Amino acid sequence: MLNFLPAPLLGLVTALLFVTNTIILFSAMFPFILLKVFIPNAWIRHHLTRVVMFFGTAWIDVNSFIQKFTKGVKWDVQGLDGFSLDSSYLVVSNHRSWTDIFVLQHIFNRRIPFLKFFLKKELMWVPVLGVAWWGLDYPFMKRYTRQFLKKHPELKGKDMETTRKYCVKFKKSPVTVLNFLEGTRFNYQKHEKQNPPFQNLLMPKAGGIAIVLSSMGEYLSKIVDVTIVYPENEPPMPFWDFLKGAIPTVAVRIRTLNIPEGFLGKNYEDDEAFREEFQNWINQLWKDKDQAIKAVFDEYNVDYDTN
Repeated sequence: MLNFLPAPLLGLVTALLFVTNTIILFSAMFPFILLKVFIPNAWIRHHLTRVVMFFGTAWIDVNSFIQKFTKGVKWDVQGLDGFSLDSSYLVVSNHRSWTDIFVLQHIFNRRIPFLKFFLKKELMWVPVLGVAWWGLDYPFMKRYTRQFLKKHPELKGKDMETTRKYCVKFKKSPVTVLNFLEGTRFNYQKHEKQNPPFQNLLMPKAGGIAIVLSSMGEYLSKIVDVTIVYPENEPPMPFWDFLKGAIPTVAVRIRTLNIPEGFLGKNYEDDEAFREEFQNWINQLWKDKDQAIKAVFDEYNVDYDTN
């Protein structure tokens, strides 16, 4: 372990190792991504994506090894049983830090199908990673502000169309769809501005996963409800804190939920009664998650005041 190094040096070494791993694995997957660009056959493109995901899985394996080699993080994970690579899942999680993505990849890698999550379209232009995300069939979505949609009402619902399109593609093989329902990372300033009925969470956005469930709910085995807490760190937590070893404990609580049959095939946008029912279900899910976070804080004797 390298956690004896001074924090800034440890952060630099860890970052260099992550970057080196990314460049090496990207170089290995790039020829297959290039073939996807030029080959129009859907069957071949599907299997090229599977090859690219093989390298993506290896990338996560090496990232996990780097984490173990460079720092002594305590992993307090409960509920990580009973999953299968042959089943499809919808993972819903709170969002505390950019570290959350690493955490989810680390604990679920080779336990469930490769995680796919929706990305802002602008991220497609991130060097190296943008091309890799495209090759891995990550969904890119163009998001519009309310002010923009008022001026261009014809674009309303485009993000939902994108969600439906990718849901159809996801039906071809086992997949895990990840959704951070809050839509942004938690901090106390955002919490104060929203003034939600939750002590440790922001308001959840229901529309995205409602479309996923209505479009491909019959193909999903379970909803995986994940609660991530860094009990010894107060948000916001930049990824640099993780790199330099300043996040000593990662607590994760996992529970699996059956998909309510009444949610399948419904139209969230046009069915007002269903929309209200679904929003109530999401709010209850978030109330339970708020209590789960509080239970972790109590376990670690933490008292963070969000007000």
